[in-house]
Amino acid sequence: MARDDWRLRIELPEEERAGAFLHRIGIDLGSEARELARELEEQRLAATHNGHIVFVYAPSRLQAEHAQRVVEAELKEQGINPVRIVLEQWLAGEERWDDEPPGPDSDEEILARGYAPWEVRVECRSVREARQLEEQLEREGYGVVRAFRFVIAGAISREEAQELARRVHGEVEPGGELVYEVAQQNPFAVFGGLGGAGTPL
Repeated sequence: MARDDWRLRIELPEEERAGAFLHRIGIDLGSEARELARELEEQRLAATHNGHIVFVYAPSRLQAEHAQRVVEAELKEQGINPVRIVLEQWLAGEERWDDEPPGPDSDEEILARGYAPWEVRVECRSVREARQLEEQLEREGYGVVRAFRFVIAGAISREEAQELARRVHGEVEPGGELVYEVAQQNPFAVFGGLGGAGTPL
């Protein structure tokens, strides 16, 4: 059964705050948020922003709800009052996001996800392109995580990651083991650079 795609839309009062918030969740969560992030242990969730809105993408409703608790704790710690936080589901047949209250999760199983020392992060132009890249990389033997249009592939060395990044037009970042040395219990993988603008749908 195909996974669903979910996201949080976090509307903040100012664009500067969105960039700063994205930077913070990509580097160092506060103590309460870090504790809540244990619920997302071994997960990698794509995070980006467009103007004053931060987006966090997850492959299941349960993970998105856990991420929302982490986000709310971090906003509180930073003293930021969001305009609103909305949980949305991607409707593949209609190619749009929907924020109606969700029904029962169609995919109750959450796959355990491992970490690699290096990651190649790719922001694709469409969900279809992301799925095709995910399938291609899995056939090639890479460990792959996909959340909406964002694909993360694990690599065992920096050289392997750089070669793969050149081939798929991705960005090389330290992976789980190295990231956890400086940002323990942080499940968010920021796209577009720290504080950079993305172009989510």
